[in-house]
Amino acid sequence: MQQAPADEAPTGNAPSGPAVADRPGDHWDRKVAQGLAFLRRRLAGDYEVDEFGFDPDLTDAVVHPLVRLLYRDWFRTEVSGIEHVPDEGAGLVVGNHSGTVALDALILSTALHDRHPAHRYLRLLGADLVFRMPVVSEIARKTGGTVACNPDAERLLGNGELVGVFPEGFKGVGKLYADRYKLQRFGRGGFVSAALRTGTPIVPVAIVGGEEIYPMLADIKPLARLLKLPYFPVTPTFPWLGPLGMVPLPSKWLIEFCPPIPTAHLRDAADDPLVVFNLADQVRETIQQTLHKLLERRPDPFGP
Repeated sequence: MQQAPADEAPTGNAPSGPAVADRPGDHWDRKVAQGLAFLRRRLAGDYEVDEFGFDPDLTDAVVHPLVRLLYRDWFRTEVSGIEHVPDEGAGLVVGNHSGTVALDALILSTALHDRHPAHRYLRLLGADLVFRMPVVSEIARKTGGTVACNPDAERLLGNGELVGVFPEGFKGVGKLYADRYKLQRFGRGGFVSAALRTGTPIVPVAIVGGEEIYPMLADIKPLARLLKLPYFPVTPTFPWLGPLGMVPLPSKWLIEFCPPIPTAHLRDAADDPLVVFNLADQVRETIQQTLHKLLERRPDPFGP
C-alpha cells in the first residue's frame, strides 16, 4: 500500500459520508499527541538504531520536520525527476555541492524522503571533519550519515540502501559566489568504484538555489588555517551581523534527479582507472548540463 506523503498525516480508512473539517485546535492537538508519543518511545527505548548509528525515529520526528520548514516554506523547493530514484534496492545519488554551509545535503535527503512514493531515506556520505565536530557528528550519525569511504559506501549499497554523495566536497561548498554553479573537480572517482563493485545504478542530481543562501564574497585563509577549517567565509551578512548572519537568504530552489546510469555491466572494471574516470566525467557533465537548464528555468534567484 502506498504511504501518505511525509508532510501529510495518513488518513487511514475514511468513513463514508461528507467530510468533516478539522476544528481550529485539531492540528495542534495532533502535534502534541505526536510529541508525547515520541517522548514515550524515547523513554521506553522503543526505537531502533542500525550499525551506523542511524535513528529513523529521531529523523522522522525531529530532523525532517525542521528541515521541511526550510525546503518547503523558506526555499519553496520544486523537485522533478523523482521517478528516476529506485523504488527499492541500492542507488547512488550524486549531487553538486554548494552554499558555504552545506544545507543542500539536508534539503536533498528530506525532499527525497517526502516526495518519493516509498519515502526512502538517503544515507549521506560526509567528510572526516563532519564526524570530528561535537554535536554535528551526532546529528549526522543519527540521520543516517557516515564517513565518505568506500568500505562504508559499499556496505550500505550492498544492504540495498540509497546512498548520497557530493564528490566536490569542501571545494564545492567553499567556492566563491563568482564561481557559482561551476562544478569543481570530482576527486579520484571513489564513488564510481563503489557503484561498480556493487553494480549499483548512479543517479545524478542537480541542485539550484544553494549558491545564493550565503554568497561567499571572500575567504580569509589565514583565519581558516588558525581555526583548522577548510575556509573562513565572508558573506554580505557574515560576520558583520554576528549570529543573524547565519540566517540563509530565501533563494528559490530547484532539484532535478536525472535518469540513472547503469553500472552492473561494468562490475569487472571497478579497478580500471580509465573506466572510473570516464564514468565520473559522464556524471559530472550530466549534472553540469542539468544545472544550466535549471538556471534558465529560474532567471530570478529569489523569485516565487
